[in-house]
Amino acid sequence: MARKNLPPSARQRRLGTELRRLREQADLSVTKAAALLGFSQPQVSSIETGRFAVSADRVRAMARSYTCADEAHIDALAEMTGGRTRGWWEEYREILPPDTLDLAELEHHATALRTAAVIHLPGLLQTRPHAHAVISDVVPALSPPDVEHRVSYRLKRQAVLYRDSPARLTAIIHEAALRMGFGGRDAARAQLEHLLAMSEREHITVLVVPFGAGTFPGSGQSIHYLAGAIPALDTVELDTDHGAAFLDTQPHLTMYRTVLDRMEGCSLEPAKSRDLIRRIAADI
Repeated sequence: MARKNLPPSARQRRLGTELRRLREQADLSVTKAAALLGFSQPQVSSIETGRFAVSADRVRAMARSYTCADEAHIDALAEMTGGRTRGWWEEYREILPPDTLDLAELEHHATALRTAAVIHLPGLLQTRPHAHAVISDVVPALSPPDVEHRVSYRLKRQAVLYRDSPARLTAIIHEAALRMGFGGRDAARAQLEHLLAMSEREHITVLVVPFGAGTFPGSGQSIHYLAGAIPALDTVELDTDHGAAFLDTQPHLTMYRTVLDRMEGCSLEPAKSRDLIRRIAADI
Protein backbone atom coordinates (compact mmCIF):
# COMPACT_ATOMS: atom_id res chain seq x y z
CA MET A 1 0.00 0.00 0.00
CA ALA A 2 1.37 3.42 -0.92
CA ARG A 3 2.24 5.68 1.95
CA LYS A 4 -0.10 8.43 0.71
CA ASN A 5 -3.07 6.08 1.04
CA LEU A 6 -2.38 5.13 4.64
CA PRO A 7 -4.96 6.42 7.12
CA PRO A 8 -3.58 8.76 9.80
CA SER A 9 -2.22 6.97 12.85
CA ALA A 10 -3.40 7.73 16.38
CA ARG A 11 -0.22 9.77 16.91
CA GLN A 12 -0.90 11.88 13.81
CA ARG A 13 -4.53 12.37 14.79
CA ARG A 14 -3.44 13.41 18.27
CA LEU A 15 -1.15 16.12 16.86
CA GLY A 16 -4.05 17.44 14.79
CA THR A 17 -6.36 17.34 17.79
CA GLU A 18 -3.91 19.33 19.90
CA LEU A 19 -3.55 21.98 17.18
CA ARG A 20 -7.34 22.21 16.93
CA ARG A 21 -7.56 22.66 20.71
CA LEU A 22 -5.02 25.48 20.58
CA ARG A 23 -6.98 27.14 17.76
CA GLU A 24 -10.25 26.88 19.67
CA GLN A 25 -8.63 28.21 22.86
CA ALA A 26 -7.55 31.22 20.80
CA ASP A 27 -11.21 31.63 19.74
CA LEU A 28 -10.33 31.32 16.05
CA SER A 29 -12.54 29.70 13.44
CA VAL A 30 -10.97 27.55 10.73
CA THR A 31 -11.55 30.42 8.30
CA LYS A 32 -9.82 32.98 10.53
CA ALA A 33 -6.95 30.61 11.28
CA ALA A 34 -6.40 29.88 7.60
CA ALA A 35 -6.27 33.60 6.81
CA LEU A 36 -3.90 34.27 9.70
CA LEU A 37 -1.55 31.45 8.65
CA GLY A 38 -1.76 31.95 4.90
CA PHE A 39 -3.28 28.46 4.46
CA SER A 40 -6.43 27.35 2.74
CA GLN A 41 -9.35 26.20 4.89
CA PRO A 42 -9.00 22.61 3.62
CA GLN A 43 -5.32 22.65 4.63
CA VAL A 44 -6.16 23.62 8.20
CA SER A 45 -8.90 21.00 8.38
CA SER A 46 -6.63 18.29 6.95
CA ILE A 47 -3.89 19.13 9.46
CA GLU A 48 -6.37 18.98 12.33
CA THR A 49 -7.64 15.55 11.28
CA GLY A 50 -4.12 14.17 10.81
CA ARG A 51 -4.55 13.59 7.07
CA PHE A 52 -1.88 16.14 6.12
CA ALA A 53 1.72 15.86 7.35
CA VAL A 54 3.04 19.07 8.86
CA SER A 55 6.61 20.18 9.60
CA ALA A 56 7.97 21.12 13.01
CA ASP A 57 8.48 24.72 11.86
CA ARG A 58 4.88 24.93 10.71
CA VAL A 59 3.62 23.53 13.99
CA ARG A 60 5.63 26.15 15.88
CA ALA A 61 4.22 28.88 13.64
CA MET A 62 0.66 27.64 14.18
CA ALA A 63 1.08 27.39 17.95
CA ARG A 64 2.44 30.92 18.20
CA SER A 65 -0.28 32.27 15.90
CA TYR A 66 -2.73 30.69 18.33
CA THR A 67 -1.00 32.65 21.17
CA CYS A 68 0.34 29.53 22.90
CA ALA A 69 3.12 30.66 25.23
CA ASP A 70 3.92 27.22 26.67
CA GLU A 71 7.30 26.44 25.10
CA ALA A 72 7.39 22.90 26.51
CA HIS A 73 4.02 22.19 24.90
CA ILE A 74 5.15 23.66 21.58
CA ASP A 75 8.39 21.64 21.62
CA ALA A 76 6.48 18.44 22.38
CA LEU A 77 4.07 19.08 19.50
CA ALA A 78 6.97 19.81 17.15
CA GLU A 79 8.50 16.44 18.03
CA MET A 80 5.32 14.71 16.86
CA THR A 81 5.67 15.92 13.25
CA GLY A 82 7.03 14.23 10.17
CA GLY A 83 4.16 11.90 9.30
CA ARG A 84 3.88 8.28 10.28
CA THR A 85 6.88 6.70 11.96
CA ARG A 86 8.18 3.90 9.72
CA GLY A 87 8.68 1.46 12.56
CA TRP A 88 8.82 -2.32 12.68
CA TRP A 89 5.03 -2.47 13.06
CA GLU A 90 4.55 -1.40 9.43
CA GLU A 91 5.31 -4.96 8.34
CA TYR A 92 1.95 -5.87 9.90
CA ARG A 93 0.08 -3.16 7.97
CA GLU A 94 -1.96 -5.58 5.85
CA ILE A 95 -2.29 -8.18 8.61
CA LEU A 96 -3.46 -6.55 11.85
CA PRO A 97 -6.09 -3.85 12.61
CA PRO A 98 -4.82 -0.25 12.43
CA ASP A 99 -5.53 0.44 16.12
CA THR A 100 -3.25 -2.45 17.04
CA LEU A 101 -0.40 -0.83 15.13
CA ASP A 102 -1.22 2.55 16.67
CA LEU A 103 -0.51 1.08 20.10
CA ALA A 104 2.99 -0.02 19.07
CA GLU A 105 3.76 3.44 17.67
CA LEU A 106 2.52 5.16 20.83
CA GLU A 107 4.55 2.80 23.02
CA HIS A 108 7.62 3.49 20.89
CA HIS A 109 7.37 7.23 21.59
CA ALA A 110 6.14 7.08 25.20
CA THR A 111 8.43 8.40 27.92
CA ALA A 112 6.89 6.03 30.49
CA LEU A 113 4.21 3.34 30.63
CA ARG A 114 1.67 2.35 33.28
CA THR A 115 -0.51 -0.67 32.76
CA ALA A 116 -3.14 -2.37 34.91
CA ALA A 117 -4.49 -5.88 34.37
CA VAL A 118 -6.96 -8.01 36.28
CA ILE A 119 -7.39 -11.23 34.29
CA HIS A 120 -4.74 -11.13 31.55
CA LEU A 121 -1.12 -10.25 32.28
CA PRO A 122 0.18 -7.13 30.50
CA GLY A 123 1.19 -7.89 26.91
CA LEU A 124 4.59 -6.28 27.45
CA LEU A 125 5.38 -8.93 30.08
CA GLN A 126 3.93 -12.04 28.45
CA THR A 127 5.95 -15.05 27.34
CA ARG A 128 5.33 -16.63 23.95
CA PRO A 129 3.42 -19.67 25.34
CA HIS A 130 1.22 -17.41 27.48
CA ALA A 131 0.49 -15.05 24.58
CA HIS A 132 -0.21 -17.98 22.26
CA ALA A 133 -2.68 -19.51 24.73
CA VAL A 134 -4.55 -16.22 25.22
CA ILE A 135 -4.68 -15.25 21.54
CA SER A 136 -5.70 -18.75 20.44
CA ASP A 137 -8.82 -18.48 22.57
CA VAL A 138 -10.31 -15.25 21.15
CA VAL A 139 -13.80 -15.12 19.61
CA PRO A 140 -14.24 -15.41 16.70
CA ALA A 141 -11.43 -17.94 16.40
CA LEU A 142 -8.34 -16.98 14.42
CA SER A 143 -6.58 -19.14 11.86
CA PRO A 144 -3.20 -20.58 12.95
CA PRO A 145 -1.28 -18.07 10.75
CA ASP A 146 -3.26 -15.16 12.24
CA VAL A 147 -2.52 -16.40 15.75
CA GLU A 148 1.20 -16.51 14.95
CA HIS A 149 1.11 -12.99 13.47
CA ARG A 150 -0.52 -11.60 16.60
CA VAL A 151 1.82 -13.46 18.93
CA SER A 152 4.92 -12.26 17.07
CA TYR A 153 3.57 -8.70 17.04
CA ARG A 154 2.92 -8.81 20.81
CA LEU A 155 6.46 -10.02 21.50
CA LYS A 156 8.02 -7.39 19.22
CA ARG A 157 6.21 -4.67 21.17
CA GLN A 158 8.36 -5.69 24.14
CA ALA A 159 11.43 -4.17 22.45
CA VAL A 160 10.63 -0.88 24.23
CA LEU A 161 11.76 -2.60 27.45
CA TYR A 162 15.09 -3.79 26.04
CA ARG A 163 16.41 -0.84 24.03
CA ASP A 164 19.35 1.31 25.17
CA SER A 165 17.02 3.83 26.81
CA PRO A 166 14.11 1.58 27.79
CA ALA A 167 10.70 2.90 28.68
CA ARG A 168 9.97 2.89 32.42
CA LEU A 169 7.09 0.49 33.05
CA THR A 170 4.86 0.23 36.08
CA ALA A 171 2.61 -2.85 35.88
CA ILE A 172 -0.26 -3.25 38.33
CA ILE A 173 -1.45 -6.87 38.25
CA HIS A 174 -4.29 -8.42 40.22
CA GLU A 175 -3.63 -11.72 41.93
CA ALA A 176 -6.35 -13.28 39.77
CA ALA A 177 -4.22 -12.79 36.65
CA LEU A 178 -1.33 -14.60 38.33
CA ARG A 179 -3.51 -17.64 39.05
CA MET A 180 -5.28 -18.06 35.69
CA GLY A 181 -2.84 -20.72 34.48
CA PHE A 182 -3.13 -19.99 30.75
CA GLY A 183 -1.33 -22.56 28.62
CA GLY A 184 -1.14 -25.26 31.30
CA ARG A 185 1.01 -25.78 34.38
CA ASP A 186 4.46 -25.59 32.75
CA ALA A 187 3.61 -22.49 30.71
CA ALA A 188 2.01 -20.80 33.73
CA ARG A 189 5.02 -21.45 35.95
CA ALA A 190 7.43 -20.22 33.26
CA GLN A 191 5.30 -17.10 32.83
CA LEU A 192 5.48 -16.27 36.53
CA GLU A 193 9.23 -16.88 36.57
CA HIS A 194 9.60 -14.51 33.62
CA LEU A 195 7.47 -11.93 35.43
CA LEU A 196 9.74 -12.19 38.47
CA ALA A 197 12.87 -11.79 36.36
CA MET A 198 11.44 -8.72 34.60
CA SER A 199 10.40 -7.19 37.93
CA GLU A 200 14.05 -7.17 39.01
CA ARG A 201 15.01 -4.84 36.16
CA GLU A 202 15.68 -1.29 37.28
CA HIS A 203 13.16 0.29 34.90
CA ILE A 204 10.30 -2.14 35.61
CA THR A 205 8.06 -2.09 38.67
CA VAL A 206 5.53 -4.89 39.21
CA LEU A 207 2.85 -4.31 41.84
CA VAL A 208 0.34 -7.01 42.77
CA VAL A 209 -3.16 -6.28 44.05
CA PRO A 210 -3.92 -9.24 46.36
CA PHE A 211 -7.34 -10.79 46.75
CA GLY A 212 -7.45 -9.36 50.25
CA ALA A 213 -7.46 -5.80 48.90
CA GLY A 214 -11.19 -6.11 48.19
CA THR A 215 -12.80 -3.71 45.74
CA PHE A 216 -10.74 -1.19 43.83
CA PRO A 217 -11.23 1.21 40.89
CA GLY A 218 -10.57 -0.01 37.38
CA SER A 219 -11.35 -3.63 38.22
CA GLY A 220 -13.47 -4.19 35.13
CA GLN A 221 -10.94 -3.36 32.42
CA SER A 222 -7.31 -3.36 31.35
CA ILE A 223 -5.74 0.09 31.28
CA HIS A 224 -2.61 1.10 29.38
CA TYR A 225 -1.34 4.63 30.15
CA LEU A 226 1.28 6.06 27.80
CA ALA A 227 3.13 9.15 28.98
CA GLY A 228 3.93 11.78 26.38
CA ALA A 229 6.71 14.33 26.42
CA ILE A 230 4.49 16.44 28.67
CA PRO A 231 1.45 15.30 30.73
CA ALA A 232 -0.96 17.10 28.39
CA LEU A 233 0.12 14.73 25.60
CA ASP A 234 -0.44 11.50 27.52
CA THR A 235 -2.74 8.84 26.06
CA VAL A 236 -4.91 6.14 27.63
CA GLU A 237 -5.54 2.90 25.73
CA LEU A 238 -8.36 0.61 26.83
CA ASP A 239 -8.77 -2.96 25.57
CA THR A 240 -12.29 -3.75 24.42
CA ASP A 241 -13.94 -6.67 22.65
CA HIS A 242 -14.07 -4.48 19.54
CA GLY A 243 -10.44 -3.32 19.55
CA ALA A 244 -8.41 -0.61 21.21
CA ALA A 245 -9.97 2.64 22.39
CA PHE A 246 -7.69 5.69 22.72
CA LEU A 247 -8.56 8.55 25.08
CA ASP A 248 -6.70 11.85 25.30
CA THR A 249 -8.99 14.53 26.71
CA GLN A 250 -7.75 16.14 29.91
CA PRO A 251 -10.73 14.91 31.99
CA HIS A 252 -10.06 11.32 30.81
CA LEU A 253 -6.33 11.60 31.51
CA THR A 254 -6.97 13.02 34.97
CA MET A 255 -9.50 10.30 35.75
CA TYR A 256 -7.28 7.41 34.67
CA ARG A 257 -4.22 8.84 36.43
CA THR A 258 -6.35 8.87 39.57
CA VAL A 259 -7.61 5.32 38.94
CA LEU A 260 -4.06 4.02 38.50
CA ASP A 261 -2.85 5.92 41.55
CA ARG A 262 -5.60 4.33 43.63
CA MET A 263 -4.85 0.89 42.20
CA GLU A 264 -1.21 1.33 43.17
CA GLY A 265 -2.41 2.26 46.65
CA CYS A 266 -4.21 -1.11 46.86
CA SER A 267 -1.12 -3.01 45.71
CA LEU A 268 1.63 -4.68 47.66
CA GLU A 269 5.05 -3.02 47.50
CA PRO A 270 7.46 -4.46 44.88
CA ALA A 271 9.31 -6.85 47.23
CA LYS A 272 6.08 -8.24 48.71
CA SER A 273 4.62 -8.49 45.21
CA ARG A 274 7.56 -10.68 44.15
CA ASP A 275 7.10 -12.83 47.25
CA LEU A 276 3.46 -13.46 46.34
CA ILE A 277 4.36 -14.30 42.74
CA ARG A 278 6.96 -16.81 44.00
CA ARG A 279 4.41 -18.45 46.30
CA ILE A 280 1.88 -18.78 43.51
CA ALA A 281 4.53 -20.21 41.15
CA ALA A 282 5.52 -22.76 43.80
CA ASP A 283 1.89 -23.85 44.17
CA ILE A 284 1.37 -24.54 40.47
